[in-house]
Amino acid sequence: MNNTENTENRSLTPPLGGRGAATLFDKIWDAHVVSTVENGPTQLYIDRHFCHEVTSPQAFNGLRERGLKVFRPELTTMTADHNTPTINQDKPVQDPISRNQLDTFARNASEFEMPLFYPLGHAKNGVVHIIGPENGFTQPGMTIVCGDSHTSTHGAFGTIAFGIGTSEVEMVLATQCILQTRPKTMRITFNGKFSAGVTSKDLALYMISKLTTGGATGYFVEYAGEAIRSMSMEERMTVCNLSIEMGARGGLIAPDQTTFDYVKGREFAPKGAAWDERLAYWQTLKSDEGATFDKELVFEAADIQPMITYGTNPGMGMGITESIPTLDSIEETGRISFQKSLDYMGFVAGEKLEGKSIDFVFLGSCTNGRIEDFRLFANYVKGKKKADNVTAWLVPGSWMVEKQIREEGLYEVLIEAGFALRQPGCSACLAMNDDKVPAGKYAVSTSNRNFEGRQGPGARTILAGPLVAAAAAITGKITDPRN
Repeated sequence: MNNTENTENRSLTPPLGGRGAATLFDKIWDAHVVSTVENGPTQLYIDRHFCHEVTSPQAFNGLRERGLKVFRPELTTMTADHNTPTINQDKPVQDPISRNQLDTFARNASEFEMPLFYPLGHAKNGVVHIIGPENGFTQPGMTIVCGDSHTSTHGAFGTIAFGIGTSEVEMVLATQCILQTRPKTMRITFNGKFSAGVTSKDLALYMISKLTTGGATGYFVEYAGEAIRSMSMEERMTVCNLSIEMGARGGLIAPDQTTFDYVKGREFAPKGAAWDERLAYWQTLKSDEGATFDKELVFEAADIQPMITYGTNPGMGMGITESIPTLDSIEETGRISFQKSLDYMGFVAGEKLEGKSIDFVFLGSCTNGRIEDFRLFANYVKGKKKADNVTAWLVPGSWMVEKQIREEGLYEVLIEAGFALRQPGCSACLAMNDDKVPAGKYAVSTSNRNFEGRQGPGARTILAGPLVAAAAAITGKITDPRN
């Protein structure tokens, strides 16, 4: 067998010894190395490739031009999500650009005989980073890639998961391998327990506000500590999802019983003897005592309160009761961009945002579009009424999540409170579809980015967790959910 074939089950086999105490990242990376170029990149085997309609057309066209087939089509999972409308999905897509993207995606799946293709309307369709875990495609110890920056979500399961570019998508389709430079390692520990009303989204926004959007550049981050271990899998996914918003290549959490319980029984998870074999390996996936990281940081979970952003990147965040920093507290080199950001948002340095009127609320995206997010939101709005001045887009991350919302009675709670439930998709996270926030309007959003125009030209985005979003939807203004 050639080198690539020898790597087929690398994720089932612990790496060879000889390196001394190893980090979790070291163990997974070393188990997937096919070859290393001297003074150059590593050829890394990829266990699972996720694919959507935006970053794949050129990759498939590259294969077509070179006369190549997809090497291991069963290891690529394809779902339409970015360009999908979130209403009337049973009707032809009206936007010509979106329709072309979706049609091209379907043609490529058919031509290249891709068995795991979930188009619009399919029961397994949804946001790529949500359908992977919920169907059991995502498993501990894997290497996972996708032509999407928030692939780091899958690191919650103890995987090396990261986003790739279109040329790299083509490389993975053709070879099931990728060339990568080995990143540095960082461990971030959160001691203690959360205060009431604080969610994993708040922890992530707090962390990014401390590190800034470039504070983890060049690193793969392992999250540890009591606060992390106490999280559900969906909460862990939110934290890992936002790793790249502080510049990290990805983030991961050592798998434990919470992880194993989540994976077991899912459709594409191992069964029977194969489960026992995998589980034995997965239980070894943790950083060794004495393992050395290139950088270590420690935070106290008790210091975190519900968070919001005030600027135009995820690092411009603060506790909901706090004030926007004053100009003299910003380093001189950053004052011009800081002021430009506030001007775009219509905010003033030093002011509080609590009580500010808002126009839109978005619950969804690969960051907060899972069933637990809808449970939090529905529990808060139960027995209350949506504010008249608020347009709310509640978008489940998949049809499986939509099904759970209905089965658990959350749908009735939301309807009685004046909300409507939309259909699955990326929606207003990035406005590549019809869900665009109008210019100048304020949106409290549970998504991952608040760049200028991210949710529509001129839209003003305030990132927050599901509880803060729920409170804003009910009161019509930025509101501390603890009150």
